[in-house]
Amino acid sequence: MPERNPGSAPDPSARPTKVWETGETVDESRVPGTRRLWLAGALLVAVLASTVTAVVVLDDDRDTSAKEKTNNTTSSADEPLVPSPPPATAPSGKSGLAAPDSSKAAADGSASPETQQQGGAKPGSTSRPSKSASAKPPASKPESSKKSVQAVNYPDRYWRVAHDSVQLDRVGSRDSRHGDDSSRSREEATFKLVPGIADSSCVSFSLGNNRYLRHSQFRLRADRHDGSEYFKQDATFCPRPSSYSGAVMLESYNNRGRFLRHRNFQIQLDWREDNDLYRADSAFRLVKGLG
Repeated sequence: MPERNPGSAPDPSARPTKVWETGETVDESRVPGTRRLWLAGALLVAVLASTVTAVVVLDDDRDTSAKEKTNNTTSSADEPLVPSPPPATAPSGKSGLAAPDSSKAAADGSASPETQQQGGAKPGSTSRPSKSASAKPPASKPESSKKSVQAVNYPDRYWRVAHDSVQLDRVGSRDSRHGDDSSRSREEATFKLVPGIADSSCVSFSLGNNRYLRHSQFRLRADRHDGSEYFKQDATFCPRPSSYSGAVMLESYNNRGRFLRHRNFQIQLDWREDNDLYRADSAFRLVKGLG
């Protein structure tokens, strides 16, 4: 078989095949830029993958921080704004607060350690309430006692009823030479102090035989109780504090602001004044009855 000349025509058997539809030859050469396209596609895929990863991580972090924030909010909301005080404990010592309640122990059937050590209570012994505990308290009685009314600035003079009017007089002593006159004057200067007949929180001065001291035309006098409300109010006086130790001021029950005072040794009802003379003239001491 003769050798081919390189410059001779190509061998028809070595020619590339033809495409049946188009009749064109297949170009097997690489298209320009194909490597760049592959690189760009791979880079795009890598970028997309990293973006998805970053989004997933961020979502996880966001969920975690949200959970932590929710947990912190819940715990702080559950805690009280003001801490509750510690439980109160009974003080030690013999104040009675720390001592066990014996009545409760008896009701529960429990005994103290000392009783348990001694084998309990003695047979046949029962606890009985003391007479002081079972006895009823005495009924309170209104205070009524014999009193004499002494002037603070004239301590040798007392209220005394003379011809139904009340004046400030000297009263003789029991060993006075005047005898019956001295005894009578002492009786006339003695009154029975009773709860006020118009108001029991105040006082009234009784002379016995249903007679009382009352104010009439703003002067103090002795009159028989006629049963009227007007008389009850006139015969009721309310003790008030005085600036003198152991003394009181006597305010009229139905003429508030007016107090009994002595003027020219007569006892009368005057408006209260803010001066030393009035304070001294209206201050009286209720002392033990002279009669």
